[in-house]
Amino acid sequence: MVPYTLTPAAGKRLIAKAVVELASIKSALQSGTIVVIAGTTNGYVAQELLQQLSSPEDLITHHFFRGIVLPPNYKTKESGRLTDESLFPGDVVIEKGVWQKGKTIFDTVDDLKKGDLILKGANCINMNTNKAGILIGHPKGGTIVAALQAVVGRRVELLLPVGLEKRVHDDIDVLAERLNAAGSKGPRLLPVSGKIISEIQAVNILSGAHAHLVAAGGVCGAEGAVWLGIDGEEEAVEKAKNILDTVSEEPPFLI
Repeated sequence: MVPYTLTPAAGKRLIAKAVVELASIKSALQSGTIVVIAGTTNGYVAQELLQQLSSPEDLITHHFFRGIVLPPNYKTKESGRLTDESLFPGDVVIEKGVWQKGKTIFDTVDDLKKGDLILKGANCINMNTNKAGILIGHPKGGTIVAALQAVVGRRVELLLPVGLEKRVHDDIDVLAERLNAAGSKGPRLLPVSGKIISEIQAVNILSGAHAHLVAAGGVCGAEGAVWLGIDGEEEAVEKAKNILDTVSEEPPFLI
């Protein structure tokens, strides 16, 4: 087994590179619709997807989110603009290989059908139960409730790109029950089932090797980092190492 360290930003880039290699993504890119709901990890996914198009355009990810978690008293020169909705570029909606700039999940959800895909980030994952949880601040459930209309109603595939730094150990259904209780405060939590793609799945998709979470954490920019143990056939492990090298120096996500 070969250990490898990935920061959260490097993990986001790795996940994004794996997502665009999925057969369902390649098919929908040609003949269907892909909706990448805005979020920090999904910003990396959207960048990688747009590079697949014959006429790629740059996506500015600084405002490609509807909500964001920052450290207490985080200082940014754009702090007064984080909630400026005029800067939000919309979700990334790609219809038959063409980016429909400015569209959102709300514009598109009624037209989605089997074979189309929705990509949505998450706030927590339990890898043992293969379930994710999404924090809800909107009084009508926000983008995930809109997306589930197509997922449950019309079998649209839901992909959940999410990094291992968001792992939890408790049952997400139980956590949701507590956060959603009448006496609780703050955001609610919606448990969601879908195809989770973390760094572990990403390594296997891209190389055929197997990744295991063997340690975590660090300092000086490695806070939230994960240690992956890579094993498998020699050729697959070597391929995984090469891929991890390409993303290892991904700069931190900055506002």
